[in-house]
Amino acid sequence: MDAIIKELAEQFQLPLHNPVLIFSLVLFIILLAPVILNRIRIPGIIGLIVSGIIIGPAGLNILEKSLFVDVFSTIGLLYIMFIAGLELDLNEFKATKNKSLIFGLLTFSIPLGIGFPVCHYLLGFDFNASLLTASMFATHTLVTYPIVSKLGVSKNIAVAITVGGTILTDTAVLILLAVILGSHSGGLTQEFWIRLGISLLLFSAFMFLVIPKIAKWFFRTMESEKHSHYIFVLSVVFFSAFLAELAGLESIIGAFVAGLALNKLIPNSSALMNRIEFIGNSLFIPFFLISVGMVVDVSVILSGPMALIIAGTLTVVAITGKWIAAFCTQMIFKFSKGQRKLIFGLSSAHAAATLAVILVGFKAGILDANILNGTVVLILVTCIVASFATESAAKMIIRDGDEEIQSISGANTEHILIPIANMTNIEKILEFAVLIKDKKSTNPLSLLTVVPNTKEAEKNIVKARQGLEKFIKETTASENNATIMATIDHNAASGISRTAKEIMADLILLGWPRKTGFLDKLIGDKVESILESTDKTLFICQFEIPLVNHKRLFLIIPPNAEFEEGFDMWVNKLAKLSVEFSIPINLNCTGETHKTILRFAKSNKLSLALNFHPFIEWEDFLVLCGQITDTDFIILVSSRRGYVSHFGQLDRLPAKLEKHFPNLSKMVIYPR
Repeated sequence: MDAIIKELAEQFQLPLHNPVLIFSLVLFIILLAPVILNRIRIPGIIGLIVSGIIIGPAGLNILEKSLFVDVFSTIGLLYIMFIAGLELDLNEFKATKNKSLIFGLLTFSIPLGIGFPVCHYLLGFDFNASLLTASMFATHTLVTYPIVSKLGVSKNIAVAITVGGTILTDTAVLILLAVILGSHSGGLTQEFWIRLGISLLLFSAFMFLVIPKIAKWFFRTMESEKHSHYIFVLSVVFFSAFLAELAGLESIIGAFVAGLALNKLIPNSSALMNRIEFIGNSLFIPFFLISVGMVVDVSVILSGPMALIIAGTLTVVAITGKWIAAFCTQMIFKFSKGQRKLIFGLSSAHAAATLAVILVGFKAGILDANILNGTVVLILVTCIVASFATESAAKMIIRDGDEEIQSISGANTEHILIPIANMTNIEKILEFAVLIKDKKSTNPLSLLTVVPNTKEAEKNIVKARQGLEKFIKETTASENNATIMATIDHNAASGISRTAKEIMADLILLGWPRKTGFLDKLIGDKVESILESTDKTLFICQFEIPLVNHKRLFLIIPPNAEFEEGFDMWVNKLAKLSVEFSIPINLNCTGETHKTILRFAKSNKLSLALNFHPFIEWEDFLVLCGQITDTDFIILVSSRRGYVSHFGQLDRLPAKLEKHFPNLSKMVIYPR
């Protein structure tokens, strides 16, 4: 017994050194801290930071800043920056790049402009110390980004501008840091500038030209090995962070750029994106937040009046500078109060980049211990302020935007039916269904197989269900429920039509029909039968290459399509697809249809990248061939006979697409 007690005493000797025990403690904190603080309406992020303070070296000294903690916290920080780059709506970012540039200049120059005179004239620091401390005010870390992501407002224009501004201002500060250090050591030579410029150029070229090609090849070659996709993505993130350090930048810049480089290849609704966010938000990012708390030493404010004065001054200047930058951005771009508050919340938290700047300056002898201690207090206060501001702003935006969101999504009852004729293309059809599904809908994706009414019907139903089970796993990995349905009917078209009515399906998603043989001619064309027996919106799809490899939606729309009842649905679905892949839509239609789509996009605040080409030569349809490339996704909007946008040539076009573009992905839409 004594030996057991002695062993336990050694294991629990503070600070803890057993990695299993350390990991267990951190997991309990990640689990319990947000739960406890949420009950008193305090953001979970604050709970993790406060927990870090309590267990850290300056608190109860349960944990010390070891290599184990440093590795996990570094992973968490890089994860935050990577997810920010990955979730960035590139179409929105391109449309708002000038706004991001302006916000970046404001959030860099205003804190710097306020901070330098305060540090130099009020606190009495020398020129280099004042400039370096003032540059610290300009930095910010997206500590509160998980709040934005969790509450579902990461696509808001205010978020796009802030994330874009973050990368600009942090890059500027880190370059300024290199310049100050070079000046302090007398190394600010022509060779320094040439080396910095060349390394930046090589890093950018590798990330945006080489990495996407490698990723496309890997995803295509290892399409069935889903677990390896996640490992590949992690490898890219950390190798990019390492390359950024080689180029003279901070690793956080490399992680963010990795997110941008892979942005188009990892759709937001995909299973891979779900895995990335799930593991990051569950483990790595909370570890980083706890490590931020472990750096904070609240006792420093008791070390003397000067430490208290410096800590208070630095904190006030940091928060004031970021608030003014957010306010000026709101005034310039006519943003709402909620958007201003969101920009302030995201950009006011000082953590990793701030600490990096101050620690480098402290080790170089430019800054003294009072500034270091004051910065530690600043980190704690700004993270708390930013957490409250971000959560409040995100909820305000959601409340103010309810009607707009509802107008796009409609009721939360959207139901997609996916009849399965054969198993060859089902995986890509399911992936496509997940991407276009309304995330607010509570209905699962319904996979249907129709079994002929014979003596073997019951056995065939069991076999069909077993065949579909394995495809359900990938659907549930993206947090989309799916259900398997099997029905008995004399023919497939009748079974599909009846089931669509029974479950009140809004959209039927079909695979491209195989070439018609002798037996098919006797039975009758299944697609034609479905069109005649149901009025549901019908998508008929053929995917020849992985979905992420498409570079453009080549959309062909007949005249008067805007008058069909299902117009809003298919426009919304294609807009969603365009945003998911960050690819433009090449629009071939009449001017009237183009104007209607623009009005619809504006009224529903859809960020569409449209390239309009007037098209009325339906008798000479193949004139479009010269514009279509190997990476286009051809989408033909057709119509049922007797409807307002139907005319004779439409019925022959699917066969022409099959004949002239056999190796290209294509889809035919029959609106409701």
